[in-house]
Amino acid sequence: MQRRKFIQSTLLGAGTFALGHQAWPAIFGTPPLNKRERMLRWLEGKTEASYRPAAFFLHFDEKHKVGSAAAKKHLEYFRYTEMDFVKIQYEQAYTPLDFLRTPADWAKLVPNRLDFYAPQLETVREIVKAAKKEALIIMTLYSPFMWAGHCATLPVLLRHMEEDPDAVKKGLDALTESQLLFVRACMEIGVDGFYMSTQGSETNQLSDPRLFKHYVKPSDLVAMQEVSAKCPFNILHVCDYNNIYANYDAVLDYPGQVVNCNPQLTDRKLSWEEISTLFKRPTMGGLQKNGVISKGSPEEIEGAVAKVIKDAPRQFILGAECTVPGTTDWKNLRTAIRRAHGVKK
Repeated sequence: MQRRKFIQSTLLGAGTFALGHQAWPAIFGTPPLNKRERMLRWLEGKTEASYRPAAFFLHFDEKHKVGSAAAKKHLEYFRYTEMDFVKIQYEQAYTPLDFLRTPADWAKLVPNRLDFYAPQLETVREIVKAAKKEALIIMTLYSPFMWAGHCATLPVLLRHMEEDPDAVKKGLDALTESQLLFVRACMEIGVDGFYMSTQGSETNQLSDPRLFKHYVKPSDLVAMQEVSAKCPFNILHVCDYNNIYANYDAVLDYPGQVVNCNPQLTDRKLSWEEISTLFKRPTMGGLQKNGVISKGSPEEIEGAVAKVIKDAPRQFILGAECTVPGTTDWKNLRTAIRRAHGVKK
């Protein structure tokens, strides 16, 4: 055994010296792809019959929200679950601002500068340094409208939008300006893309669809269009945290190489083939965040994953429709991911 290892080592060294990167395939066959290489091939449409990419996202506890501690926890989670890329949670919270009492008050909102995001950017920097060679890394991106909801609470924001959307727009513009500072800093550090979230076109949110079209959507698209032009891997996340959707018409033309949404609408459930056709791109999802992934046995999880994959398009990423509960057992997620990868018990 020792002699075989010595010969392989000698041949590899000599072959590499003489032939460069051609040596490995010539002697041992094609080396295995790492997760980064595999996902880049997948984005080109080069899928594998027995392997589907998979990833689930969750929020970590208070000790691991931002900074170096968050980076270590993200990497631990990524490697334990064996998911196919790293998605960094956005945790640099915007907190409610007492002065936002009337629509006119949005003009007083001062955009946060880059120093506000320093703890979050420390997380990004450490993860990129540690994992970029082995996996694609994407950063969560909340929309200016979502940040506005954090600043004023969602009920207040919606009321102000109904009363005077032009006044609220001044606040959305300030948040968009700040968002671009953060996004550009992340790209400079080296992220490969963003998990781009949108809200506002759900049912029972804004009374007139034109409010979303003329005020929310333009603020959404500023950063989304910039990152989609510069980054290879962006996921459009149509978030149903606040309410379900009647349809996805308002966001079908949003950018992003992949779309992640809930197939359940107010009056029907879409198939993943339908979603892929609607958005004209690959899809991500399949499992409910509060369903079998958090409550099922390993056998039940594997069965659910097998069914999802059987019915899904070829270019599909297994995941949930949104962030899974933080209490979800990581073993359950690893079971689902391994099954998507073609590993069976």
